[in-house]
Amino acid sequence: MASDLKIPHYRKLYELLRKQIIEGVFKEGDLLPSENDLCSQFNLTRPTVRHALDSLLNEGLIKKHKGKGSIVSNQPKGIGILSVSGTTSAVGRDNLSTRIIAKPKVIQWPYPFIFELTDVEKEAGCIYIERLRLVDNKPLFYDINYVPNINLPRFTSRNFEDKSLFDMLRKYYQIEIKGGEQKLKAIPANKIVSEFLNVPVGHSVLSLDRKLNTNRPGFNIFSSIVCNTAEHALYGTF
Repeated sequence: MASDLKIPHYRKLYELLRKQIIEGVFKEGDLLPSENDLCSQFNLTRPTVRHALDSLLNEGLIKKHKGKGSIVSNQPKGIGILSVSGTTSAVGRDNLSTRIIAKPKVIQWPYPFIFELTDVEKEAGCIYIERLRLVDNKPLFYDINYVPNINLPRFTSRNFEDKSLFDMLRKYYQIEIKGGEQKLKAIPANKIVSEFLNVPVGHSVLSLDRKLNTNRPGFNIFSSIVCNTAEHALYGTF
């Protein structure tokens, strides 16, 4: 795929450093290699290296200290469902698993929809995905995602089992989450939610409807999520 072959150099470095931070190669308080060292190690220009570090800074993964360099930030301990960094970043891949309930498929937008859509989004339709997300093998989230079907080649053929949706969009399509809005309310679990989250019918669960803005103008990601928060706090900032 063309987009796989034309990833900018700064993104390759960003993805590598991000992976190392998420997986604990660099821990909270650790100093990343200097800009000069990164330039030499990866044969990159200083602006390219700075672009990669700025991306990590914007995501909250590092802080820059004058005279010291880039220092790895404290990562949130709660569940990052409310965060632009996503659930995988907050929970960690070792504890989080993803089960695909309905594989990605192109459909028309449901009507009425949970948020207002742009004209381009309406015309393109959406890619629909249902997932169950488990922490330490216990079901925590049942979510339905709606991604605009706009310039996402091979998206429906990708394997999303135990994968982060945000990571897939970022790595293969250079789509980054920049912020958003969400509606939260407590609802009684229906039969489907009861089955997926392993709670009694009528049990109170948290419902979130989310609209996530991206770096693509007019391209937003939507999701309806039901959470069993009995054992986990939710964390995040927009």
